Amino acid sequence: MIKLSFVIPAYNEEVYVGKCLDSITRESRGKERDVEIILVNNASTDGTRAIAEKYPNVRIVDEQKKGIVFARQAGFAASHGELIANVDADTMLTPGWIDTALSEFRSNPDLVALSGPFIYYDLSKMAQLLVKFFYFATYLAYLLNRFIFRAGSVVQGGNFIVRRSALQKIGGFDTNIVFYGEDTDIARRMRKVGDVKFTFALPIYSSGRRLAKEGIFTTGMSYVLNYFWITFFKKPFTMTSTAVRFPHEKTVYKAEHRTREWVLALGTIVVVFALIEGLIYAFSRFRL
Repeated sequence: MIKLSFVIPAYNEEVYVGKCLDSITRESRGKERDVEIILVNNASTDGTRAIAEKYPNVRIVDEQKKGIVFARQAGFAASHGELIANVDADTMLTPGWIDTALSEFRSNPDLVALSGPFIYYDLSKMAQLLVKFFYFATYLAYLLNRFIFRAGSVVQGGNFIVRRSALQKIGGFDTNIVFYGEDTDIARRMRKVGDVKFTFALPIYSSGRRLAKEGIFTTGMSYVLNYFWITFFKKPFTMTSTAVRFPHEKTVYKAEHRTREWVLALGTIVVVFALIEGLIYAFSRFRL
């Protein structure tokens, strides 16, 4: 039986962490599985630790160095599973998530990392539609990078599973990375020791709080820039990050820099239409 270790970094996550732990407990129940849950209390100053202590099936690890990569590394060091599931404290497993993950690793011995997309359950339908557009572009980048350029792959931070032996082989997480690009760095380095797969069959629910505060296009551009910088230059483009926390679960979409958001949105639309026109022109020339 494959042992699965969940590692959950948590910095001031009292609003969301209970639902995350509930979802893992629910998905682990009723079937013959070997699952451990590790909550990494990453220098929280709210009730995060107190909430986690209410769960007898959860082991708490305290990591005082603030930063998601420090927390992931601390959780990895404390874990015992053959597979390490890295999920964020504001996520919730979708039904069948564990079954899908275990099935993928059982069917492919060369698989070293598996990842899937976020479903931003607390954003509007229009916002979710825009997110799907970015995931479509992400999947194209994944296919090009994995099968053609072979320079890396795609991993969604907060929704990925890695094989312990492979993570040990690459030296664990890079604690020099603050926030942006940590998932791309794992995908790039893991790609050197085995298969790294991104699949829409492994979605996870997540709060859209960062997108709501920073804006979908602003956030998307940040991830795109850091994805390419890590892939080709082996270091992130953005060296700082801001923790987005709300005192309640209600997420209201209100981008901080609305002018920049509109400019990026317009630029994205222009680029997309230019690409479409270019493809149509190329196809028409090919047919001639």
